Amino acid sequence: MASPVARENSRRAAVKKALDRHKVYVTAQSFSGGTYSARVLVDGEAYWVDEFRLSQLRRGLTPAELELTPAADD
Repeated sequence: MASPVARENSRRAAVKKALDRHKVYVTAQSFSGGTYSARVLVDGEAYWVDEFRLSQLRRGLTPAELELTPAADD
């Protein structure tokens, strides 16, 4: 059984990891012709992504790792 100190350290590590991860905000969504796309805001930059890329962003990958280009201003 884990000690109370070990449990607390584990909890703190989980909180730190969550705070360090970038936030992904969905600002618009569209579904057209069977294709889903979402406009997301990550670290102050907007991107259009498909459902797969959105799930990757939510798992913690960065736009640079996914080779995303910023969305043109609407």
